[in-house]
Amino acid sequence: MTAVGWGSSSAPNPAFDPYRAAAQPAAPQGNFMLITAPAKINLYLGVHEGTDDEGYHRVDTVMTTLDISDTIAIAPSDRLMVKTVPEADFPQESNTAYKAAVAMGEAFGREPSFAILIDKHIPVRAGLGGPSTDAAATIMGICRYWGVDPRDERIDAVARSIGADVPFFLYGPPAHLDGRGDTMRELFRPLTGTPVALVKPMTGGVSTVEAYHRFDESPIEAQSLEPMLEAMRSHDEQAIFDCVSNNLAPVARELCPEIGEIVDWMREQPDVRAVDVCGSGATVFAVCATQMAAEKIGIAAMKEHGWWAQAARMEKSGPIIAVG
Repeated sequence: MTAVGWGSSSAPNPAFDPYRAAAQPAAPQGNFMLITAPAKINLYLGVHEGTDDEGYHRVDTVMTTLDISDTIAIAPSDRLMVKTVPEADFPQESNTAYKAAVAMGEAFGREPSFAILIDKHIPVRAGLGGPSTDAAATIMGICRYWGVDPRDERIDAVARSIGADVPFFLYGPPAHLDGRGDTMRELFRPLTGTPVALVKPMTGGVSTVEAYHRFDESPIEAQSLEPMLEAMRSHDEQAIFDCVSNNLAPVARELCPEIGEIVDWMREQPDVRAVDVCGSGATVFAVCATQMAAEKIGIAAMKEHGWWAQAARMEKSGPIIAVG
């Protein structure tokens, strides 16, 4: 199988993937690492009606990373410990980074004895992929410590075992994934630097489980995927943003009416090219014509409505590792 490239419709073979970080020697045991874990938005999300034998929906999604990120600090320790800043209100065993470390240990027959500190900047229950990107960053960090080739087929298996979005974050460029949303199908040229405004209710969110349950009660047909893929392959930005869609967005608006208010308000703002909900919510993103427009939307959202908001840019990278 040939390596997947921009605009290639072949699924990437992890053993030959040129976009995954190349294998690195194991890090010296006295060192720590800092790893950036970027957020994402779904330029396209199509959830299909019905579920498989294990209760999962078939999903098509096109995602791209953003330049806002969590920061993961990881260092050797006498046991596995995971903490977050701000401190999480759930046990460490429920943290995706903890689960990823345990899964890596099981996959490679080693003790994942690391201290992991997650500096959280990506809001939770926001549809921005925070838990998934933290897990992917942890996987990549452990690969570096253990001298494991990140293209090893076991890495994808570990990623899928943690969550649907985790495999995407092991890569960098925008990508189409299908299956449960965890099977890489095609990588595209990055939309690096494209301005995006992110806005969400200050409190609350949407449970993904509840969103899918509500979707099953009243399924909404997904828009055609092919126009988005064709636009991504040709790198036609206007066509890409014309094809932005998410058939979970109506569910998110129903479960959290404030999301609907944000969508309607953002569509009225100047220099906005596309608006939609991130995943199952609660964040709404607006692709903007200029960075100034994105920043103005963010400021107005906070000052005039009291919403959480941030201006960002589309990025091209997955986890980035710095050795201390």
